[in-house]
Formats: sequence, C-alpha cells, structure tokens
Amino acid sequence: MAVRAAPRAVPGRVAYINARLLDPATGLDAHGAVLTDGEIVIDVGPGLFAGGVPESIEVIDCKGACLAPGLVDMRVHLREPGEEHKESLRSAGESAVAGGVTSMVCLPDTDPVIDDVAAVEFVARRARLIGLAKVYPYAAATKGLEGRDVAEIGMLAEAGALGFTDADRAIGDARIMRQVLSYSATFDAIVIQHPEEPSLAAGGAMNEGELATRLGLAGISPAAEAILLERDMRLVELTGCRYHAAHVSTAEGVAILRAAKSRGLPVSCDTAPPYFALNELAVGDWRTFAKLSPPLRAEADRQAVVAGIADGTIDTIASDHAPQDQDSKRLPFVQAAFGGVGLETLLPITLDLHHNGHLSLLDAIGRVTWAPARLLGLPAGRLKAGAAADLILFDPDSPWVVDPDRFRSKSKNSPFDGRPVQGKVLRTVVDGRAVFVADA
Repeated sequence: MAVRAAPRAVPGRVAYINARLLDPATGLDAHGAVLTDGEIVIDVGPGLFAGGVPESIEVIDCKGACLAPGLVDMRVHLREPGEEHKESLRSAGESAVAGGVTSMVCLPDTDPVIDDVAAVEFVARRARLIGLAKVYPYAAATKGLEGRDVAEIGMLAEAGALGFTDADRAIGDARIMRQVLSYSATFDAIVIQHPEEPSLAAGGAMNEGELATRLGLAGISPAAEAILLERDMRLVELTGCRYHAAHVSTAEGVAILRAAKSRGLPVSCDTAPPYFALNELAVGDWRTFAKLSPPLRAEADRQAVVAGIADGTIDTIASDHAPQDQDSKRLPFVQAAFGGVGLETLLPITLDLHHNGHLSLLDAIGRVTWAPARLLGLPAGRLKAGAAADLILFDPDSPWVVDPDRFRSKSKNSPFDGRPVQGKVLRTVVDGRAVFVADA
C-alpha cells in the first residue's frame, strides 16, 4: 500500500464504474457509477454510463467493490502542535487516508491548547497545506483545559470551532459545566463531554472488578460514567444546550442516554471500536496497549454498547485515535499512558458489526459517515451530485490481520494488535484527488 502526495493540479472528470454504491443518507445501495469533476461529485446512479463512458473521461473500474462517502472521524487526538514525536498533522493525515478517513475532527489537547482563535486557524491552515484528510478543530471548553474558567466560546465558534470540549478531561465542576452549556446554547454550539466523574476515576488504571483485583490494579468504577451523565442530563434540561457524550462504555451509561433521548433532550453520543469489540480481558497480563480512557469494561457492558449502536441510542462511531510513543506505553501498567491509535482500524472494526449481524452494511457505514457529518454540520458524508468528491472504495470482506508496524501513524499502540479483521480500503479520494491507493 502507498500514500501518494497530493498533486496540486485540479483533477478532471473521473468516472467510477462497476461499483456498489452506498449512501447511508438516502438509503442508496445499488450497483452503479459516480462521476466527479474536479472537487465535486457531478452525478451518481445505477443507470449512469449504461451506454459507455465518453473517451474524454478518466475511468476507474471499481470491479464490484463498495464506493461510499469518505469516513468522518469525529474524535481524533492529533498531537500537533507540541507532541509531534507521537503524531503530526502529516502522519495523522497519512494514517487517516490509509484508513478511508477523509474528514477528521481534532481534540484541543495540544500544546498550546486550542483555546484561542489563532490555534483554531493554525490547525485548519496546516491541514489545507498538507492536502490529505480534511481537519476540523474542536476548541477547549475551559481555558487551558483546566476546568476553572470558561473559554471564549463566541469568538471560537465564529473562528470555526465545531464544538467545545476538554478532550479526555471531564468538566467536573457543575457550576462551570452549567456556564459552558449556557454560553454554548447561545451560539447553538455543541458541547462534548468525557463522561467520567473525576474523583471516582482518580488513580484508577482499568475497569473496577474481579480482574482488576486479581491483577493488583486500582479500578475505575462504571459508576463514574453514570454519575456524570446523570448530572449532565439535569444541566442539559436547565440550559437546553446540545450535548454529546463521548466514547460511551457502560451499560448504565447507554441506559441513561436512551432515557434522556426518550424525554426529548438534545443529547447524542458516540462510542469507539474498543468498547464494542473488546472487553477488559484484553488487558491480559498487564497489556498496556489495552489501557484506554475510559477503560475497557466487562462483557455485559460491551454487549450493551453493541445493543445501543443497533437500536440507535449511540449515534456515531469515532476512532478516539490517541497516539502514544513507546516511552509512554512500555512502562508498568499503572505508569503507562492511556490511549490507543485507531484511524486505520476504524473501518474494519466497525464492519464487525455488519459481519456479526448487528447492522446492515449501509447502517454500519452510516455511523462513520453521514451520522457524524450531520451531527456536526459538516459538508461531508454524502454520495450525491454537488457534494465534495470525498470518497472511499473498499472491499468489505477482504481479510487481513492488524499489524501496527505497518500503520502510517507514528505511534503503534493499537489495542487490536494481531486481530483478524475484514474490510480493506482500496482507494481514498479527497476533493477528487486519489490520496491513497492500495498496492495491487
């Protein structure tokens, strides 16, 4: 497989023929073709080019593979600026397009923190210059991610911040959280919370329970997620702000959000592949690549997360890509950093939900394309005339084994190391340009 540097010339007309077209936004699942012209999709449909393709148009024969909108990953730790040795915008972009991700939304936990207009503009400008996956920033909900003073939400929203979050730090102070929600509601901005009550989680290394006790590790109670979600639902009722719970991991958390939605509260949530594909047993004998935040939970929690995805309680799936270098992970379990890389495994692990019968192929793709794009108001996730030519061509059944040494990411800390998966990216297209093509 090879990542290609983005050419500066605007591409001409390209016809993608003999494809299985997937557009979750409209329910389209049919054999057909797509025509792009430069950065835009011109036409899509089962009958397109039935009489042949004009000679003036470049032809890509998809050979029956699936052609869908590029993936939209709504939760990515980019590490630039400040920790480029773990990940840079370029290496993250290369990793993203190798995984079929054409748009990603970055968290503000960089150094310096994305809590002012200059930082928001820096990320967007750097990503445009690199020319791989598109990058959209969240901004910090509180200054410096310190949970004490509310950030300049109005100015940051005007500068292009898609939402407000303190990344993997929960906003534990109820008064501050109410202010964040109130100010954000004024600008119709969404607030993304890491739902983990800080004092209950402090000092914990993995899920609380029998396994943690046996391994001699301090546990993080599932109640930490439930308690903060219950509190935040009350604050959403008070403020009316749009609220999003990130990486939901527990059965009780899913139940709380299901009940909040049934009451008509403006809430949404995502989960990440580890929480529906793995459980706490992946920690094994102190395996630090399985040390995540929130931690991997019990099997009953994993099953509840799968059920929440299947019934629509969980709106989207995000990679929660959190690169760490070897110095941060090759440590005793308690000292090792939290986090796992996920850009290049987002598609195949999501497809597990299809292969295991929990979702249709169209629904599975929808959770990583149209659903996050709609939630955040992004011009992405659609396969229709007039949309950006951000496309992914993939074989949903092609088997491979996860080998982090082959990842494009600078960091290799995957909790799925050695896992057999199905679903291979064949081509990724951003604004009409082929930015990734798999080796034959």
